[in-house]
Amino acid sequence: MGEILVDGESLRLEDLVRVAKYGWKVKLTNDVKEKVERSRGVIEQAIELRKVIYGITTGFGDLARILIPPEKVRELQRNLIRSHSCGVGDPFPPEIVRGAMLLRLNTLAKGFSGVRYEILEFLAEMINRDICPVVPTKGSVGASGDLAPLAHIALTMMGEGEVFYKGKRIPASLALKEELLPPIVFEAKEGIALINGTPVMAAVGALALNEAFRLFKLADLALSLSLEALEGVPDAFDPRIHKLRPHPGQMACASNVLKLIQESEIIYGTQRERVQDAYSLRCSPQVHGASRDVASFVRSVLEREFNSVTDNPIVFPESGDVISGGNFHGEPLALSMDFLSIALSEVANISERRVARLVDGHLSGLPDFLVFSKGVNSGFMIAQYVAAALASENKVLSHPASVDSIPTSANQEDHVSMGMNSALKLLKVVDNLYKVLSIEILASCQGIDFRKPLKPGKGTRVAHSLVREIIPFLIEDVPLYLEIAKAEELLRGEEFLREVEDSVGGLL
Repeated sequence: MGEILVDGESLRLEDLVRVAKYGWKVKLTNDVKEKVERSRGVIEQAIELRKVIYGITTGFGDLARILIPPEKVRELQRNLIRSHSCGVGDPFPPEIVRGAMLLRLNTLAKGFSGVRYEILEFLAEMINRDICPVVPTKGSVGASGDLAPLAHIALTMMGEGEVFYKGKRIPASLALKEELLPPIVFEAKEGIALINGTPVMAAVGALALNEAFRLFKLADLALSLSLEALEGVPDAFDPRIHKLRPHPGQMACASNVLKLIQESEIIYGTQRERVQDAYSLRCSPQVHGASRDVASFVRSVLEREFNSVTDNPIVFPESGDVISGGNFHGEPLALSMDFLSIALSEVANISERRVARLVDGHLSGLPDFLVFSKGVNSGFMIAQYVAAALASENKVLSHPASVDSIPTSANQEDHVSMGMNSALKLLKVVDNLYKVLSIEILASCQGIDFRKPLKPGKGTRVAHSLVREIIPFLIEDVPLYLEIAKAEELLRGEEFLREVEDSVGGLL
């Protein structure tokens, strides 16, 4: 268990993953308190002078035309949180909520939000004590950011709503009581500072992106196993080719494949007349690589967002100005996550095409559908159908949510990003890709067994062995859903990829 320092400036993807997935603690750096208190002083002075400031002395959205008297300031913030806590659907997994809480904490730590330092301390305590708000997945249009999901987080800080705590779903009031944390009473600006912004969709995107980087390595491994099973030609992975078109992802994929098939008796120990392979093998570096490069772009967008001010209005302590703007709008994330969905869908598409070649005896030189006694046995015939169904579903999910917009708040918010829809679709694409690659790896390992006694390469040999430890060679038909589930669990676990990487000195 480690600790992440939160300063509002330097949060990276790996930091978020450590807190969200692995339970690392958070600690505010020493300079944060001074920055936060400076911006809070501006708000308190504005209230004292009875300045008209959106969300502080006015209502919200289209109700910004209504002035709020000073004695109603707390009630305004409380009612804001209650009214906006109207999400629906299944709750987000706790790791996404923890990631969102960290991102909101990091934004507040920049010192432009006008909240009391106590708010940051309380949020940090909730993260560190693993009090995880129950946040429904649906209800955000990504306009003023993630209003409804963030409101559910803020609601628990008030001692209302529900949380996941010590393995149970319980009222937030009980968890706070057990941890001796008095519920927060929000002062001016604090409710709106907690719910304006993009941290929930950013947390979804970040955790999906983290999986994507793993999936690219697994896709290169699946490609390498298929190359072995199909007795592929390695020439297309020659680094001299890729230096002439030096896209980073393309070069990384080709390098990974050559590492994984190093010393392969199947590929290098036999002569064949064929001089080139079908595109699903030969052009995989160009396809996998282009998708990798999209992920690198998305990482830059997300990490920029992690360390940005995305609430509204924004407090400028040096000048004393409090300015309303649109930094909460989710468009940068919506477009990026739609792009990543497209990129991952292409990896699934080309993986399915390799599965199709593996099961087609006319193309592969292997037994039809990778099984003996064909006719009596169907082997991997329907597994390819499943891969095709998943790849096709991903194509539908790749339709960009970001091109849609439904105006809200009496047309005050007349263009919205639908960024949360982009994020939720991305999660489904990630899930489907794991399943498609699981099918390819199962099929390719089956194909490799037909190439015995020739042995696969250094990395592919280890991968094949790890698969065979839990999933036997298919002699006759079995309910393959069980085997696919085992393969997916293996791919999702960290040990499988780690052992393969260790065998070849790491993958890019």
